[in-house]
Amino acid sequence: MNKPSHLSLLSKLLLPRQGILKPAPSQVLVITVLIFLINYLLFRSVYLYYASCNLLERILAILFLGSEFFIMFHAVGYFFNVLRLDRQPDNYPVQHLVDGPPVAILIPARHEPKEVVERTLLACYNLDYKNKTIYLLDDSSIERYKQEARELSEEFGAKIFSRDVHRGAKAGIINDVSRTITDKYMAIFDADQNPMPHFLKVLVPILEKRERLAFVQTPQFYTNCSSNRVSVTANFQQAIFYEYICEGKNTNGAMMCCGTNVVLRRDVILDVGGFDENTVTEDFATSLKLHMKGWETLYVNMPLVFGMAPEDLVEYFKQQSRWALGNTQVFKNVVKNFFTKPFSLSFMQWFDYFVTGTYYFIGWAYLGLFLCQLIYTFFSVPAFFMDPYVYTLTFVPYFTLALAVFYSSMGLRNYKFSYILKTHLLTMLSVPIYLRATLFGLFNVPVGFQVTNKTGATQVAYSFLWVQILLWALNLVAITWGILRWVYEHNPGILLNVFWLFYHVLVFSSLFYFNESGGAEEAVETL
Repeated sequence: MNKPSHLSLLSKLLLPRQGILKPAPSQVLVITVLIFLINYLLFRSVYLYYASCNLLERILAILFLGSEFFIMFHAVGYFFNVLRLDRQPDNYPVQHLVDGPPVAILIPARHEPKEVVERTLLACYNLDYKNKTIYLLDDSSIERYKQEARELSEEFGAKIFSRDVHRGAKAGIINDVSRTITDKYMAIFDADQNPMPHFLKVLVPILEKRERLAFVQTPQFYTNCSSNRVSVTANFQQAIFYEYICEGKNTNGAMMCCGTNVVLRRDVILDVGGFDENTVTEDFATSLKLHMKGWETLYVNMPLVFGMAPEDLVEYFKQQSRWALGNTQVFKNVVKNFFTKPFSLSFMQWFDYFVTGTYYFIGWAYLGLFLCQLIYTFFSVPAFFMDPYVYTLTFVPYFTLALAVFYSSMGLRNYKFSYILKTHLLTMLSVPIYLRATLFGLFNVPVGFQVTNKTGATQVAYSFLWVQILLWALNLVAITWGILRWVYEHNPGILLNVFWLFYHVLVFSSLFYFNESGGAEEAVETL
């Protein structure tokens, strides 16, 4: 059997990797950005402290400033990642293993399309590693999928593992099978992830040399980027995470398991009680347990596995909702352990866990900014107490340099401005999704594990996107009203507010761009 060829896309997907040996942006530039950030926040705080305002205005002003603080806190997290990467990357060559330790290849699947599972089984079958056993973990509850799993397992010589009680979703079935096998290592691949033949020859020797390593994680790259604009943008969104954020976490000793494309020590996972079954992001939660017990983790930034991106807004939002819900659930554990076991992690490890755990609360920060600007425009209730000229002198330099650091850091690895701009637009469209998911996570609202559909892209009914459309329409109306106010009042603060309203309209207008059913040819060209 031969591994399916993705050469038509792989050459384009790997093109950004040609810049990996280039250094990160100058540390001086990053430090300058941090200085401007602190300068702006100090001025904002002083102006608010001495502002003459009533109770409602002060509440809105604190909400506005708090939203800015939160967004800039996550910007600082990214800047720290860039600071830590002014070095040459490690080199992990493919090694020849005559008789390596036993590895169990685990492929969790539930109601997945047959052709998707077949490609993954074929890729795992072609792994150039002698001492491996492939397990298809079929957690399906529908007979048709169970039958397909049995047929595929027989075709590729894989062992099928199923269970009657579907406890703990993906984490549960991995825990169940890990207690029945004796292999030293477990390699986990989602049902749509296809490893390269040398995957194990790169990672297993690393684990063999470092006994304190709990797992080695590799990045995700998508091969269905010709599908449409959502899938191609989702690929570049992953690139931001895997190119800088993961490398920064790795430097801090805080790299987390991403649930797929990873090789783990089976006995170590059992030592911490298995994968956490109380969250939909079992990988993130289990990483916290491993780090708190002193285990090391490693991120190897090599393109060794290729998978499938969500292909329309429904599937993309489903993926983002799952991640936001899980991160929120884990964040509560991070806070609890921080106060009860503060010395179990280093300062920078705690910092990374707080940044990751709170990321999806950014939806609330953006909502705070939206509401304050709309309330000021329609009802003349101010929430921003700062001289417009001082604002221009303090915020604009920070904002300009911050964009320069962000886009130059990605540009050094050959990612174009248009790629990163689209990832920002898609993130902003996810704000309502983040609001709902983080609320559910905070208040323990039960939500079943949702599998991302892999049967092709469809145009989403706009009734499903009513929240994004409402925000777009409100900002559009607010622009008109704000301009009328400025004509009569000649207040420069109103013009500043109109500028940000116009920015929001442009952002939410991208909803129509991403929801078009076509765009496949354009998506390929942008690669």
